[in-house]
Amino acid sequence: MSWSVASLLILACALAVGFVWYERSRPSPKIVALVATLAALAALGRIAFAPIPNVKPTTDIVLIAGMALGGAPGFVVGAVAALASNVFFGQGTWTPWQMFAWGAVGLFGAALGHRLRDRIGRVGLAAACAVAGLGFGVVMNLSIWVTFTGGQTLGELLALSGAALPFDIAHAVGNIVFALAFGPALLRSLLRFRSRMDVRWISPPSPAPDALPPAVERPVAGGLISGQSVAAVVVALVMCAGALTVVPSSARASSTSISYLQRAQNSDGGFGPAPGRNSTSADTGWVALGLAGAGTNPLDVSRFQATPLDFLRRDAAAIVEVGDLERTILVLAAAGMSPRAFAGRNLVAELARHRRRDGSFDGLVNLTAFGVMALRASGLAPSSRSVRDGVAFLVREQNSDGGWAFSGRGGASGIDDTSAPIQAMLASSGSGSVAVSRAAAFLARNQNDDGGFPLTPGAASNAQSTAWAIQAFSALGRDPALIRHGAGQSPLKYLRSLTASNGAVSYSKTSSQTPVWVTAQVVAALAQRPLPIPMPARSEVRTPRPTVTAAPPSKLAKPSVRATTTRVVVKPAAKTPAEPSPVKASAAEAESSQMIELARWAGAFVGMLLALLG
Repeated sequence: MSWSVASLLILACALAVGFVWYERSRPSPKIVALVATLAALAALGRIAFAPIPNVKPTTDIVLIAGMALGGAPGFVVGAVAALASNVFFGQGTWTPWQMFAWGAVGLFGAALGHRLRDRIGRVGLAAACAVAGLGFGVVMNLSIWVTFTGGQTLGELLALSGAALPFDIAHAVGNIVFALAFGPALLRSLLRFRSRMDVRWISPPSPAPDALPPAVERPVAGGLISGQSVAAVVVALVMCAGALTVVPSSARASSTSISYLQRAQNSDGGFGPAPGRNSTSADTGWVALGLAGAGTNPLDVSRFQATPLDFLRRDAAAIVEVGDLERTILVLAAAGMSPRAFAGRNLVAELARHRRRDGSFDGLVNLTAFGVMALRASGLAPSSRSVRDGVAFLVREQNSDGGWAFSGRGGASGIDDTSAPIQAMLASSGSGSVAVSRAAAFLARNQNDDGGFPLTPGAASNAQSTAWAIQAFSALGRDPALIRHGAGQSPLKYLRSLTASNGAVSYSKTSSQTPVWVTAQVVAALAQRPLPIPMPARSEVRTPRPTVTAAPPSKLAKPSVRATTTRVVVKPAAKTPAEPSPVKASAAEAESSQMIELARWAGAFVGMLLALLG
């Protein structure tokens, strides 16, 4: 067997391993869409700069994709970019070598991202891209030596490398220029996208004896992002029964919305982004939290005998990212289970490995906020160093307008990204009270006249951002029914306006995507109970399909649960209207606006390239 044939067989195996790795990671449709977009952008960048030998932004884009999204997606972005661009340049024996070389650049980026993602800086990123360019050159020199020289002697390899050195240097210098120009901006955008996939903000509801159902994640229109652990979500159903206190009707979820959610649980015990969709660990986790906030222990949620915890245990291999760990710790605490011994793993110890010296979790505000709440749920005291350092990081990263940006200080403040730190700080015995007061003022200033809240100041209202704001105000002890901007209406009324007759809640006036997720978040917010959620008492009876019925006002004192063979009848105070509320809009509109942001960036970049070449 010749060297060239043997090398191609080895490359084929290496590429197959890379693609199988990516497939076995079970990327969501959103991550697949993002990987395809980045691969197309990398291929287009190579084609646009074809007239300038070896100067192309492809290597930078692949490396940054690996840093932000991880090894498997980074490898696929590089390999697909090489294959796609060679439709223009021509396919040949060099194609698998280029696919392998750029795939390796994606892996190199993932390794850097694991250790240095938020500390690498503009110059460091440029240096990494230069090194990646030189490494790419080494692989391609080796490919020519193996395929075309015939003798495969060391002298031939050195001569070949010397002749190629000017081109390799041009590649490295070009990478430095591109990295300095757009590297940090692209990395921040992708990090934002990736973490949106991992974390879904949820604020649970107020105690209500029985409320059961599911809820889930939400894909974005056109597919956006969600990192491995997909974008997932919160849910909750709130049955406002008055045990000790009568909850105002404005804070109660409608029985129709609760029933709508109840029907979404799958036979495996988990939940998907919409009724009939496959279960995911992210969606299942948020649903379990929502139900716990509504007063139902996740261990009692079993429409088909299996509980959300059963599904999470079976799908434990998918709980790998920081957001996955944080969400699952919150779920286990709400179920009264130890996060230090789940499916043979200590999730708290795994989360601690993502904590950095500055007190953050992976250097991001949203992950740090959820990290603080997860630590508190796991039993750590507010005085513990991990909690104190996390809160201190959040205080340092607060913007001058009182809000927080997804990745840190200096970015545009958002409603979702401000609501989570408020809950985290208040979960830590009110730490950072000045910062919390400024954050509350930021939220109040940015309420729209329709009563809702936007993802970012000035944008249109959406159900999930409105739900997040309600959760934050509830954590502050403020009645959301009294939160109004000028002569506008309350956020509760805004949410009611999005509720259909079947109980489903639309994301906005113009979008009804992922109704289960949105409805669940709305119900959870209306329960007005912030994270972390304490364990609700276990129910004596666990039945497949609960039905909520209202009892006469005379039975206000205490809700009762009567088990039958097919349902649980809950008798709460009086029948009241429902007020749905969603939690993190970062999903739908966030993801939507994020994809638009990436598309605009790509369009501007390509336009600049074409202008230069024209």
